[in-house]
Amino acid sequence: MSIFSSIGRIASELNAARTRFNTARSIRSLPIELQKDIGWPEAFDSNTGYRRGHSGEAI
Repeated sequence: MSIFSSIGRIASELNAARTRFNTARSIRSLPIELQKDIGWPEAFDSNTGYRRGHSGEAI
């Protein structure tokens, strides 16, 4: 495996991670009702009734 193929693989993985992060950030910026409608898993904590933030703590 050459160094160029390794760099290309790492760049591809970073790009995929950045895309996932940006998608999650966009969905988290939607109103809670829309997040619940699309089934976003971190949208609402049914035990406490609070919306969940980025770090997992209730906001």
